[in-house]
Amino acid sequence: MKHTRTLATAASLAAAALILSGCSGSDAGGDDDTLRLWHYEGADSAMGIAWDRAIEIFEEETGATVEFEEKSFEQIRSTASQVLNSDEAPDILEYNKGNATAGLLSSEGLLTPLDDVVDEYGWGDQLAPALQTTARYDENGIMGSGSWYGVPNYGEFVQVYYNKDAFAEAGVEVPTTLDEFEAVLKTFADQGTTPLAESAAEYPLGQLWYQLALTEADRQFVNDYQLYENPVDWSGDEISYATETVKDWVDAGYISTDASGLKAEDAGVSFISGDAPIFYSGSWWYGRFQSEITDFEWGTFLFPEAELSPGSAGNMWVVPERAKNKELAYEFIDITMRPEIQALLGNNGGVPVAADEADITDEKSKELIANFNALNDMDGISFYPDWPTPTFYDELNAGLQELVNGTKTPAEVQEQLGEQYQSGVDDIIG
Repeated sequence: MKHTRTLATAASLAAAALILSGCSGSDAGGDDDTLRLWHYEGADSAMGIAWDRAIEIFEEETGATVEFEEKSFEQIRSTASQVLNSDEAPDILEYNKGNATAGLLSSEGLLTPLDDVVDEYGWGDQLAPALQTTARYDENGIMGSGSWYGVPNYGEFVQVYYNKDAFAEAGVEVPTTLDEFEAVLKTFADQGTTPLAESAAEYPLGQLWYQLALTEADRQFVNDYQLYENPVDWSGDEISYATETVKDWVDAGYISTDASGLKAEDAGVSFISGDAPIFYSGSWWYGRFQSEITDFEWGTFLFPEAELSPGSAGNMWVVPERAKNKELAYEFIDITMRPEIQALLGNNGGVPVAADEADITDEKSKELIANFNALNDMDGISFYPDWPTPTFYDELNAGLQELVNGTKTPAEVQEQLGEQYQSGVDDIIG
């Protein structure tokens, strides 16, 4: 393989510091035979495996060489505006989707509009409408309309992971309604087990809160909350149900009060170790559970009775406006959308957006992709609760921590979150 892999070591961090200070000691290139590519996926992840193969195909077919640098998510997130506005910009990179990330860079003129390229390669025909939402941004950097600024080639969504052995021992079955789901939670609690692996210090509880709101919501609520089409009623049925239900589940022992100080890793490990039989979280855990859970059988199901659930297209390939080899970047993106690469994603625990289901041979991967396709077919992809503003992730976590701790009532938490949400939205749209 001709491409080079530069790991994010202390040396590369020092090099990044030089870039940001304008004192880089190396030539950024511009060689017509070199594609400079950045992404932050691990080599053993579904994306890392698939994209390594895409690099091989690209080099074989074009005769060009890929100069690949593996960056951390935080490196790219924290330095993107500076680096992409310099001569050190790569030709293509993986970047996070949403108003506060890709939307912000697009509004600053740092990303290449891809409308003509999307039409030329037909990528729009491969992506369902909900998956296109996070690829398109208007002049203010708000997702959902305007020009294409990125192309996702995988998806992600949130679902229920469950311990099949624990369910059998407790005498419960996979629930198909919310009432049945609460009955399962009660059965475990009555037997002395806290059923839900949770974290309020990071994203898992926020996503469960949002899912509960979505069970009472419709697509217009999602558009209002995420795209600012209409004001959001923070004392309305959707949000009130979510906040009050989380409090009820804490009081009933379905969620531990310890969750207020726990991180996502703690919740995931609780499920892996068998301590908690249920974990509501993202498809990004799937591959890890496949490799690390060896003591029990596990499975997944979509949240009962929910036609809307958190999820989106995955992070995107974007082409910086100052990229030197844009045509090579477009060719590489197209390779990652091919059936061969999509199948590699699917058979290694990823969620391909354009795979032929007949190419997916791994049984657990089939289950994962079937859940995603079912949600996508319902137009159920509803993004994430923290997306509307750059600060709402921390604000939502803090509010839910107070809810779990009992230091604020549901009504007080909703009032606080509503004020923070609206302040952030006002900063964006004026």
